[in-house]
Amino acid sequence: MSAGTTDKLPVTTLGKSMLESELKRLMQEERPSVIKAIEEARAQGDISENAEYEAAKERQSMIEGRIADLQNKIATAEVVNPAEIKSDRVVFGATVTLLDVEEDSEVTYQIVGIDEADVKGGKISIMSPLARALIGKKVSDQVVVQSPKGEKEYELLKFLFR
Repeated sequence: MSAGTTDKLPVTTLGKSMLESELKRLMQEERPSVIKAIEEARAQGDISENAEYEAAKERQSMIEGRIADLQNKIATAEVVNPAEIKSDRVVFGATVTLLDVEEDSEVTYQIVGIDEADVKGGKISIMSPLARALIGKKVSDQVVVQSPKGEKEYELLKFLFR
């Protein structure tokens, strides 16, 4: 994806609301707070060797960058409500239960947007190798995924949309 494209990125309804609440917090709390810190540092006089001023300006730059990033992500988000999906194949938003063939253990993940991913929380990014391998699969299909430890084989036990 090159800069300037308007590709839509899938995000769950929950994921979009998380992005929006972070944006709101940055704009209503963080931005005013850093502006106040800059004003206070300026009031101390010579800003050429003022560490508080430099730190506040750096923080302001990071906040403004994140605000722009969030605004772009929200503008290009394609919101998907998993509860409204009806499919006999795995698609974005599905919660999948897999059998790790080698370890004979079950794992469950929801396939979510890039910013929502939290493996420990059971959410994998649509861009992850596992999610990409699962898209389009049906129950009892096998998938093989390259992991840092080598190939891992899974069997798709079930999936649902919620």
